[in-house]
Amino acid sequence: MSRILVIDDDKFVRTSIRAVLESAGHEVSDAGDADSGIDKQRATPFDIAIVDLVMPQKEGLETIRELRMDFPDLAIIAISGGGAIVKKNFVEAAELFGASTTLEKPFGGEELLNAVINVMSVSRHVSNQRLNVARA
Repeated sequence: MSRILVIDDDKFVRTSIRAVLESAGHEVSDAGDADSGIDKQRATPFDIAIVDLVMPQKEGLETIRELRMDFPDLAIIAISGGGAIVKKNFVEAAELFGASTTLEKPFGGEELLNAVINVMSVSRHVSNQRLNVARA
C-alpha cells in the first residue's frame, strides 16, 4: 500500500479522505496548510500527495509546483471545489503545475481510491522506465 499525504485546510475533508484511504490499507498523514505539508514531505517522503487548490496563505498550485520541483517522482492528486474560476481552469492549471491527476469536490470514496490506484500505476511505470534507461 501507499504512503499518502493529504494537504487541505478543511479538517472535515482531511478526516474524510484519511478514513477512506486508511480503510483501504494506506498509511496516511495530513496537514492543514501548505507549508506544514511540504515540511512533512521533506521529513519523511510520501508516495502520493493530495493537495487542495484553494487554501489560505499558500495556494495549492504554488504548493504543487514546489513539491514537483523538490520531489519530481511524487504522484500528486489536486483537489478543489473552489468556485467557478477554479473549476473552469482546474484541470489545465493543476496539470500545468505538475499534478498527476485531479478530482473535483465533492468526490466519493471509490473515485478517490481509483485516482490513487491510477497515479501509483503511472508512477511505478515511469520509475521502471527510468531504471531500464539507467541500466542500458
